[in-house]
Amino acid sequence: MLQKKSKKKPAKSALKRTKSTAKTRPRTKAAATTSKASATKQSKPAARAAKIATKPKTESKPASRPGGLAEGSRAPDFRLPRDGGNAVSLSDFAGEKLVVYFYPRADTPGCTRESMDFSRLAKDFAAANTKVIGVSADPVKAQDAFRDKYELSVPLVSDEAKSMIKAYGAWGEKSMYGKTFEGIIRTTVLVGADGRVQRVWRHVKVDGHAEQVLEAARAG
Repeated sequence: MLQKKSKKKPAKSALKRTKSTAKTRPRTKAAATTSKASATKQSKPAARAAKIATKPKTESKPASRPGGLAEGSRAPDFRLPRDGGNAVSLSDFAGEKLVVYFYPRADTPGCTRESMDFSRLAKDFAAANTKVIGVSADPVKAQDAFRDKYELSVPLVSDEAKSMIKAYGAWGEKSMYGKTFEGIIRTTVLVGADGRVQRVWRHVKVDGHAEQVLEAARAG
């Protein structure tokens, strides 16, 4: 008689090893993927930090103003008509400090208060070896009427061509009632006795401004 071949069952320990291997392989692959991603995430901030650390540093420069005007730069020269029909120029104030305040329009509320404040403090400015002039694009006739109406004592300069206004950075984009347009930005410039710009105030708020400029003139 032929003997039946017996089929040997794999040992239980071998089955356990096979199952164990099958279960652990995906976990090992996932772990490797996670580890790789983690390493990549950690390396990016380190790379950025290294890049910033090696980037060459640049020296800061004075903030420039529209028209190229900057604190420390030489004040642009000018010669323009003033109230009364005479002319005024930068050289008239050689050896003295000069405050130039630019106002949008004569005989308007803010410009009137500002001009009256500078006129009221004119003697205090003189004691600090400082002269004051106001500048707008109004014609001389309008400056004359403005001076007489409020008894202003500071010279009022007429710059209808806006050459000085632009050179001193007092011309730019403005907005009102949701509309944008170009016009005079209320600006004050303090020029030192050496003819260089000491301070620039832009987008001036009128209340208390003349006193603030006087304090800077005394300090400088």
